[in-house]
Amino acid sequence: MNDSFNPEPQSARLIDPRETYQPPPKLGTPWIFEDQIAANRRGTFLLMIVFSMFLVIIVWAVSYIYHQNAYMLAFVAAVVAFFTSFFSFYNSDKIVLSMSGAVEATKEEYPHLINTLEGLTLAAGMRGVPKAYIIFDSAPNAFATGRDPEHAAVAVTTGLLEKLNRYQLEGVLAHELSHVANRDILLSTVAAVMVGTIVLLSDWVLRSMWYGGGRRRRSDRDGGGAGAILLIIALIAVILSPIIAKLLQLALSRRREYLADAHAISLTRYPDGLAGALETIANDHEPLEVANKATAHLYIANPLQEYKGWLNSLFSTHPPIEERVARLRRM
Repeated sequence: MNDSFNPEPQSARLIDPRETYQPPPKLGTPWIFEDQIAANRRGTFLLMIVFSMFLVIIVWAVSYIYHQNAYMLAFVAAVVAFFTSFFSFYNSDKIVLSMSGAVEATKEEYPHLINTLEGLTLAAGMRGVPKAYIIFDSAPNAFATGRDPEHAAVAVTTGLLEKLNRYQLEGVLAHELSHVANRDILLSTVAAVMVGTIVLLSDWVLRSMWYGGGRRRRSDRDGGGAGAILLIIALIAVILSPIIAKLLQLALSRRREYLADAHAISLTRYPDGLAGALETIANDHEPLEVANKATAHLYIANPLQEYKGWLNSLFSTHPPIEERVARLRRM
């Protein structure tokens, strides 16, 4: 035997058990999905705080204009907004599925879809498996609906099943299940009630101001310059409140999309699957015939025509797909 033979390559590093192990340096700074989940949840919490503070400011503005306690008026507006959202909250799944022309999928016809959904449901720790639905449309897309995990449904188009590979499909289903697990339908309903309350308050004040009653009551009591300035500020707040409230609601929706992306990776452990699916959906320019403005916010990617620009991004329910893919690639 050749004594010069060395089974260890020259570049091999011999491990000394007395040394502290140091992992090799990583390329760039990766984003850990747990950190992204925590960050997005903090962002959601902060947005809800801002939303609540904004509602308080509007109530103050109404009180100042009328020089009386506006809490009763705000309570009435909240009750009206709640009941207008109550029906959609408990029937949103049936309404949306009917509007989309979705039919329930069976395990005999779509075994891979059902099996993947069952596996992800088990990984997410959910009690029941959401029902799967098929939308017969060649444009790739998907959405989830339902007020809680026990009354949830996930709908995918036939185009999604045909154009995505198994890892990409798994990423999309994990994203939609994350919306269900995180109770995003409940959160969006709460946000809708808050927006509805603000819009109703603003509408009532502006209608009364149109007839001059509120302005005369306040102007008769406060004749000083400071009172006039506060009145102008209160009026501006009331006039702009519906727009600002809607922007806060849309910002909350975009934050939940980022959260669902990060939570999906905690289930699949494969960011490239969801990233590839988003790229495929974005590059497919075939219109989704069943989509409309009432249901577009539910889909994993906006099925309606999007126009570039910062102003459009403010009024979008979805973050830019390029930004979502970039975040996923860093995980």
